[in-house]
Amino acid sequence: MMMTMIQRRGGVDSSSAAYNVVHKLPHGDSPYVRAKHVQLVEKDAEAAIELFWRAIKARDRVDSALKDMALLMKQQNRAEEAIEAIHSFRDLCSRQAQESLDNVLIDLFKKCGRIEEQVELLKQKLWMIYQGEAFNGKPTKTARSHGKKFQVTVEKETSRILGNLGWAYMQLRDYTAAETVYRKAQVIEPDANKACNLCTCLIKQGKYDEARSILSRHVLTENKEGFGDPRLKARVQEILSELDPQEKEAPVLASVSVECDVGMDEIAVVEGFDDFVKEWRRPYRTRRLPIFEEILPLRDQLAC
Repeated sequence: MMMTMIQRRGGVDSSSAAYNVVHKLPHGDSPYVRAKHVQLVEKDAEAAIELFWRAIKARDRVDSALKDMALLMKQQNRAEEAIEAIHSFRDLCSRQAQESLDNVLIDLFKKCGRIEEQVELLKQKLWMIYQGEAFNGKPTKTARSHGKKFQVTVEKETSRILGNLGWAYMQLRDYTAAETVYRKAQVIEPDANKACNLCTCLIKQGKYDEARSILSRHVLTENKEGFGDPRLKARVQEILSELDPQEKEAPVLASVSVECDVGMDEIAVVEGFDDFVKEWRRPYRTRRLPIFEEILPLRDQLAC
């Protein structure tokens, strides 16, 4: 019996419930439980991946098995396989699991350098918020990090997605689109790191005065007592070093977008967020949450 074997190996409380609590294992003796034991107790990632495959094929806790396997594959530098696995088996998962799988896919696309696909998925997630489909139509959801539960609001989730979308546009060298997205993220939930990214977008376009203004108002003023995060401090010093020599020269890219492989006609950011959103329309039912009404009217902010 697996639990007897586990108890002998683990040398912990003979109670199976206590053993599961110690090792954060699910209860039972199924393919998924065996996979989690190999992953968390025996620390054998490759064997655990194989067992997660078996759990998926056996239709045993497929939602968790697919997500856990994909994350473990990512850790093992098998991100491309993880993407294929999610695409192949997500139809077996519940509707409630799809949002979580999308989040895993976004990280996998980022790791693999598949930025265009990352952008499309992020835009789709924003559209779901617009339609009231995110969080199953609720204003908050319960998330977990390092074993602790906490509440995430739609506003915070929207800001997070916009931040990721801005980063992706920066990788595509589309600094006009990135600027638009970061500005909206700052309106919804101001954040020093996003403000620094916005400064970088402005510097890339030759908008040095705007970059210095944002750095002063949203980063330096907010941290005038000192920087608690050394990484943020280093980032600010890096931006200041870029600004100082450049301000002596006339900006040559004041309102010019850096050419992007995706193409501005395709993403239509400069036409305003209304058109930007319509381009990714999906046949979801309409249950708009108030937060998206704040995202739509970007046209006035793009008069540059």
